[in-house]
Amino acid sequence: MYIYSFDGEQMKYMLVGAANLLAVNKSEIDALNVFPVPDGDTGTNMYLTLLSGVKEARQVESGEISDVIAAAARGCLMGARGNSGVILSQIFSGFARALEGCSRAGAADMARAFVSGAEVAYRAVGNPVEGTILTVCRETAIGMEKAAARSKDPVRVLVLGYRAAGRALARTPEQLPVLREAGVVDAGGKGLVVILEGIIQSLKDAAARRNIELFDLAASQQKEFIDSRAKDFTADIEFTYCTEFILMGRNIPMDTLRQELSPYGDCLLVVGDDRAAKVHIHSNHPGLVLECGLKYGALQSVQIGNMEEQSQELRRENAVGEAKPLGVAAVGTGEGIATILQSMGADVVIEGGQTMNPPAEQLLDAVNSVNASAVILLPNNKNILMAARQAAAMAAKEVHVVPSISIPQAFAALLAYNPYAAAGENAGKMEEASGEVKTGEVTVAVRDAVIDGNNICKGDFIGMADDRLVAAGRHLDALVGDLLRIMIDEEAGLVTLYYGAGMTGAEAREITGKMEEEFEELDFELHYGGQPLYQFIISVE
Repeated sequence: MYIYSFDGEQMKYMLVGAANLLAVNKSEIDALNVFPVPDGDTGTNMYLTLLSGVKEARQVESGEISDVIAAAARGCLMGARGNSGVILSQIFSGFARALEGCSRAGAADMARAFVSGAEVAYRAVGNPVEGTILTVCRETAIGMEKAAARSKDPVRVLVLGYRAAGRALARTPEQLPVLREAGVVDAGGKGLVVILEGIIQSLKDAAARRNIELFDLAASQQKEFIDSRAKDFTADIEFTYCTEFILMGRNIPMDTLRQELSPYGDCLLVVGDDRAAKVHIHSNHPGLVLECGLKYGALQSVQIGNMEEQSQELRRENAVGEAKPLGVAAVGTGEGIATILQSMGADVVIEGGQTMNPPAEQLLDAVNSVNASAVILLPNNKNILMAARQAAAMAAKEVHVVPSISIPQAFAALLAYNPYAAAGENAGKMEEASGEVKTGEVTVAVRDAVIDGNNICKGDFIGMADDRLVAAGRHLDALVGDLLRIMIDEEAGLVTLYYGAGMTGAEAREITGKMEEEFEELDFELHYGGQPLYQFIISVE
């Protein structure tokens, strides 16, 4: 059967086929991870993004292809998860621009749509890298343009574009050394190839008069996200008063100050130098905290907040609709992490992180739920950053994304947060503060790998330092020590460990004790994070 052009109904059929094949292959795509860490989610993110677009497209009653693809683009935009999902949504935005006003799309139209998709996606990425989904999309567009110049058959153009995509995907390890070393192709590029294959398969099914239904695996297989809302952590507050001040003096004994303040509460942070130090602590005895500081200098910018009253006040403000000037929305996973984020000033905690990338729509809902004229948004994960920026662009209020890519960076940023200063001023200071902390992560390898010449076996503990895999071993305590030896430099003074849901407090305290013995010149703090997959998240300041 010869097809001269596609209409809206045929496009719906093609989108369903693409989503279905992506559903089948998403786990395989997830596994195409450079590092053998349990956070491969590219396939899942692309599937959930496309699924959102398909659902939106199927609601369109018009038979015009422009209306269907515009709806798919809107759905992908709102449902975009992770960087791969955001890029996919931008590709669809390019499709919609190219096909605007078209009732049907022929061979040249399909080629033009892919050219536009590649152009929009490249513009959306601040630093485009070759050997990724961007390259595969561009090469697909080039292949389709060449095919459309020779044939008016849109099916043939799609097939030749698919073949060009496959060749481009196979070349991605040549373009990115990290892919070559890991022995994998680019996961996002693979996802795009699968989408094209699904489109072509749907056309074959249509020719054979086979009906296909959408496989909606979201309800049964996707990781569930907790609603974006202001959480009430009042019942979890052990120490009532959030106490902050700046200590000015000469020869301030930073280590001694930390040791003396430690028994008074939790979430203790003492940063600065021997002439000016900022102190933050949650305590039931703020007076004793201030007395301790006065022994070593003069106090400035003293702030004492009753966190229980603040929580109640937030509920009252939300109830009566009294908007405050500035608020904060932050992404985090784990009960302990969420509690600390809330206690440090986050109005809304969005459940998400590794393997759990909230969509742009959920981030937008979170921003809108903050009863404030302007909002600071902390994504706290590199794979959520693009979705956060996309959500900010769609918001009706002023939103500033502080590009924090880890939980320790978020905590450092919140220490610099001043709810009475302007949003832009806060964003600048918070971004600067977030860059002053080093982040370490400890997890378990999910496959054998060779990274930077190091042989890693499945089941090994692995240590990441600022997103670089730097250590591996069979024993957790030894691995933590290896990781810290790499992270610690002459300027380090405080190490904070947040232990995950898979560990007991006793295990975490035992390992922390060993670290204190080995690194006796440093101060250590241990907090319950409750994060999944990662035994420890580590902050070095």
